[in-house]
Amino acid sequence: MSKVYTKTGDKGTTGLLTGERVKKTSARVEAYGSIDEINSALGLARASCTSLKAREAIFKLQKLLMLFMADLASNGIKQYYVTADHVADLEQMIDEFDASLPPLTGFIVPGETPGAAALDLARTVTRRAERQTLRFKEQEAETPVNEQLLICINRLSDLCFVLARFETENSK
Repeated sequence: MSKVYTKTGDKGTTGLLTGERVKKTSARVEAYGSIDEINSALGLARASCTSLKAREAIFKLQKLLMLFMADLASNGIKQYYVTADHVADLEQMIDEFDASLPPLTGFIVPGETPGAAALDLARTVTRRAERQTLRFKEQEAETPVNEQLLICINRLSDLCFVLARFETENSK
C-alpha cells in the first residue's frame, strides 16, 4: 500500500508534471494552489446548492479545474489542456443560466442562501486566482501561460456570479 506522504516536499519544493522541482513559494505554485482553492469552494457550493441544475454545472466546473491546474503545472511543454472550446462551453453555460434570470437592477449582497453564498466565495477566490495567474505570467515571463486558461478563469468568475443569482432565484 502506498503512503499519502512522500517526504519529497519536506524541504519546500514540489514537483511539476514535467518532473521539475520548484519552490512551493513560486508564483506558479501560488497560481495553481488558488485554482485548487476554487475547487474546494465549488465543492462547498455544490454541497450547499438546492438546485440540481446548479449542482450538475458546478460538478462539471470542478472537473474542468483539474485541466486548469494541469496547464499551470506542465509548462505547456507538450500541449495545453485548456482550449478555446472550454471558453465557448463556459460562455454557453453563462448565457443559459443568465437567460433564466430577471434583469439585474442593483448590487447583490452575498448570503441569500447557503449555496449562493458559497458560489460568491468561489467567485472571489476565482478573482484572486486570476490575479495570481497573471502575476505568475508577469514574474516568470520565460514560462508560457496558456491564454485560453486566462480567459477561462475570467469566465469562471462570471459564471459563479450567475450561478449564485440562479441559486437565489430558484430557492424562492
